[in-house]
Amino acid sequence: MKKKQKITRVQLVLSGEDETLLLGIVSADPDYKLSLAINKRIGISLRHSTPLEVQEQGETKIVFSRFSDLTGAPDNLYSLISNRAGKNFLLKKLRNIDFLFHIQPDSPESDRTDQLITSLRSIEGITAVFEIDRKSLRDKNLKYLMF
Repeated sequence: MKKKQKITRVQLVLSGEDETLLLGIVSADPDYKLSLAINKRIGISLRHSTPLEVQEQGETKIVFSRFSDLTGAPDNLYSLISNRAGKNFLLKKLRNIDFLFHIQPDSPESDRTDQLITSLRSIEGITAVFEIDRKSLRDKNLKYLMF
């Protein structure tokens, strides 16, 4: 007869702080041109990756372009996602935002965040950069932005 194995429970300690950063970028440039400019300015390697596909019940599939840099994984992850696909928006409440820049930094230091925002604002094709507070934003498509 088999002996029952003892079940061991492991509790994961999760910090209460969400360490990801979400920036909204306003730019008239196409996604590939913007990704190249960001690569040059902040020294990362955004490359075209699998597009983000969203499909609501009974609706057609909507595809949003995505450029990602996973070379620093698991410490630093960068992703530039288009907020527009034709007349559709990924985050409908942020219609004025053209791109979402999702960053999972190795440390959530506000100094580095301010430096990053300043660097992005200095890119010629970028009109504005906003830090988006995900906790106050209520949008059903926000779940698609998590890595």
